[in-house]
Order: sequence, then structure tokens, then C-alpha cells
Amino acid sequence: MRAGRRPRRVALIGSFRYPIREPFAGGLEAHLATAARALQRRGHRVTLFAAGGSDPDLHVEVMEPGGVPDTPGGRRDISDTPEIVAAERDAYGSLMDRLGGELADAFDVVHNHSLHHLPYTRASELPRPMVSTLHTPPFPRLESALRSARGAVRCVAVSEQVRAAWAPVAPDARVIPHGVDTRAWPPGPGGPDLVWTGRLVPEKGPHLAIDAARGAGRRLRLAGPVVDRDYVDREIRPRLGAGVDYLGHLDQRALAEVVGASGVALVTPMWDEPYGLVVAEALACGTPVVAFARGGIPETLTPECGRLVRPGDVGDMADAVAEAERLPRPAARHRAVTHCSLGTMVDRLEDLYREATA
Repeated sequence: MRAGRRPRRVALIGSFRYPIREPFAGGLEAHLATAARALQRRGHRVTLFAAGGSDPDLHVEVMEPGGVPDTPGGRRDISDTPEIVAAERDAYGSLMDRLGGELADAFDVVHNHSLHHLPYTRASELPRPMVSTLHTPPFPRLESALRSARGAVRCVAVSEQVRAAWAPVAPDARVIPHGVDTRAWPPGPGGPDLVWTGRLVPEKGPHLAIDAARGAGRRLRLAGPVVDRDYVDREIRPRLGAGVDYLGHLDQRALAEVVGASGVALVTPMWDEPYGLVVAEALACGTPVVAFARGGIPETLTPECGRLVRPGDVGDMADAVAEAERLPRPAARHRAVTHCSLGTMVDRLEDLYREATA
């Protein structure tokens, strides 16, 4: 705890759909676990409201009816399933009832990380201030919900790119980039192989990483959860073999070992990646990055620690691999420590909570 800061009681609202546990479903879940632990180490009393099956060490209260169960072989797109939509609505509605009722005096500040509209539309009902992190580009339902909040929510953007995109409805949003626990992502020795990590979904573009690695004549290892089974069956499995290995969905320690033992990390977003946590994690391991220049990634990746290439250009990515591999690994680590500091992120969160509760 920094001088002049007092411990606060913080409610973190997480995802109803995905448990906050290793191996993490995605960057949002990994960030929530990291943030919760970092705030707890600073002396704050943190309660994480999340899906059933989340790590109990994070001081979790389950959002009833407990989230969406895993399906064998990975999930299909569940966003339009009427039963899931109804269950999610009921879970967030019940939580907001509790935060405005029986838990009204239990917290000093509520920090929303969910992508659901109800925490926004009902923020004005809470007796305590709400802050909310914008983890995605704008989409209509959340934009409408934020407008209806009429200033009841203080917004945080994960990058300047996200802040600019949300400016019409959240003009006062401040930028607090995700922090990476550099102790959990230690420097690695590097190696001859390339690596790609993330959710195996079309918008992350792992099939393009495979094509780029083959174009560079390099072996590629992929790791991450199979979220879109149809996409993986269509675009990934036929490309496996002949120097391309899928390692599965790894926990954090195993993933850090793989990334640290790689020469270059490929990052291939097919959408405007809001932040790009995999970039920060690779840099923390000392692994230079070659990435499509989309979304918030150019705010993290500099010429000293990686290369940005034209979005979707597999040839450019393949050509950049050898150049990135020659970059000094300590420079990549230094960028993570200075730009993606977990301590700096928590400092900024503490400032935000202090202002919100003043």
C-alpha cells in the first residue's frame, strides 16, 4: 500500500460465462485474476463475482446460476442461445439487486469488468460508486447502456485506441493498460521455434500465423483453448503437422515456459485488438513479437522489441521474423517491465478508487 492510501473494499464484477481459473479462457479472465491478486497484495479486500468453478483463492462469490459448462472439444458460439442469454440476464440482475440491497454497505467501490449491459443500466441504483473497464471496441447494446447510465459510471479504457473509439459515449474515460506480473512471466532463453498463443477463434487469426511460419520456413507451436470448434476443424487441423504443433490449452506456468523458449511470438488479430495481452506476456519473457498493426498493439510494440506489419499480410509477417529474432531479448523484457508494469496499473487503479470514493 502506497503512503496516503487506505485499504478499500472492492467488488470486481467478472464474467458469468467463463470461470476465472487456469487455464484461462482468454485475456479478460487472465487479467481479472492478476488484478484481483495484485489488489489483495496491496491490502485491499477484494471480492470477485464470477462464474462457478472460478479459483477460490481469488475470494470468489459465484454468480448464480453458476455460469456456462464446458463442452467436450471446445465451445461453439453460445452468444445467441436463448437459454444462455436468459441465464446471463438473470445472473447479472440478481447481482445488481444484491449490490443495491443486502450488500449495499459491503463495498467502497464496484469495479465492473463484464461485457453485459445490466451493470451499466443499473449503476445509478447503487449506493456506492461504480467504475467500469472497457475491454472491447464499442458495440450497440453496451453503447446504449452507457448512454443510459448518465454519468453514473466512471470508465477506464485499456488502450488509447479503445478510449478514442468509445469517446462519443465515454468522453472522460481514462487509459489504464493491463499490467503483467513479470514474476509469473520470467525471461526465457529463447530458441529456434516460433510461438502463437490465444483463443483459437477466427478473429485471432491463428491460421495466418501458421501460414506465416511456413513462409518463414520455421517451426510453430500454438497454444490456447479451442473456442470455435468449427473454425478449428476447418482452418487449423488441416494445417497441423509438417512443423506445426498444437500444444493444447496450457496453464500459465507452462505457457510462460513455451513462450520464453521461443525465438519470436506471432500475433495475428483479424479485428482491432483492444490491448493485446499476449504481446505484453511475450515481451515479459524476453521474446520479440511480430504482430499485425491493429487496435492497441502499436501502443505496446516498439522497434526495439518487435516488428509491426500490415494487417493480414502473411508475407510481410514471414519476412519480419528473422529481423525480429535478432533483437536483443533484454530489450523486450525491459519494455514489458517499464510499459506493462503491474505495479503501475495498480497505482492507477488506487488513484481511481480514491477519486471515486472521495
